[in-house]
Amino acid sequence: MSGHVHVVVVMGVSGSGKTTLARALAGAWQATFLDADDFHGTAAKARMASGHPLTDRMRAPWVRRIATDLRQRAASGERVVLAFSGLRRRHREALRATGVPMRFLFLAGDAALIAARLHDRQGHYMPASLLDSQFATLEVPTDEADVVRIDVARAPAAQLRCALSALASR
Repeated sequence: MSGHVHVVVVMGVSGSGKTTLARALAGAWQATFLDADDFHGTAAKARMASGHPLTDRMRAPWVRRIATDLRQRAASGERVVLAFSGLRRRHREALRATGVPMRFLFLAGDAALIAARLHDRQGHYMPASLLDSQFATLEVPTDEADVVRIDVARAPAAQLRCALSALASR
């Protein structure tokens, strides 16, 4: 099955290291890197930057845009690694509903560690104050067969080895 996976979704709360792992995996797996944040409209980014979380209703068109893009890329034979919060199960289901063979890598870990990382991060529109809302929104993918959990406390190189191993073993 591993040869048939077209999309890997690296998911988790803001500050969990999605972009770092997704970029490294895209390089190692010879895939296109996409950041789901780039699919947000200006108004959504401004709302988050001002410390207000998006509502599920505001997230719906964003998830649809991502799903459409993934479907088009997979149809042309492109492999993609997507950094995507994927906090809500319905959003993960919306990506699965594209029919594109995919795997999810869930960067899971301690809120205090992630908060410390967010505090140190510069030039990102998501303020650390929104982390609590991210954890409140997160529906942990405990019973989803296509999700592999990766500990955020691991070093980036170890996370990448886990990700590549998960792709090779399925």
